[in-house]
Amino acid sequence: MAKYLLLKHYRGAPPAVNDVPMDQWRPEEISAHMKYMRDFAARLEETGEFVDSQALSPEGTWVRYDGEGRPPLTDGPFAETKDLIAGWMVIDVDSHARAVELAGELSAEPGADGEPVGEWLELRPFYGVRPTITE
Repeated sequence: MAKYLLLKHYRGAPPAVNDVPMDQWRPEEISAHMKYMRDFAARLEETGEFVDSQALSPEGTWVRYDGEGRPPLTDGPFAETKDLIAGWMVIDVDSHARAVELAGELSAEPGADGEPVGEWLELRPFYGVRPTITE
């Protein structure tokens, strides 16, 4: 059907099943979480469904053009994405059903005590982009 963006949220979505903030996880829990993410991406690379993913740093700046010869404004009236979005993954799949299936798998990444996080992921198709994979 299209390429999809899977957004991982810090806030703004319903609470995860295992709703313990990552800054309270033990180092081995963080390592297991990151390994799950890498393994998930590697599996999708093999099927041709993986495009890219990134975890986002908490630093960020708002910037807006404010007219010729004026410095850009660097603060905004909205919640900052550094407070909302933890990271993202782009997938290229042949159907919406497959995108939902993969989002569900990604939501099962391990968190505190090794239990699945069960976080809500925002699944958004790219506007006007067809899949590049074939069956």
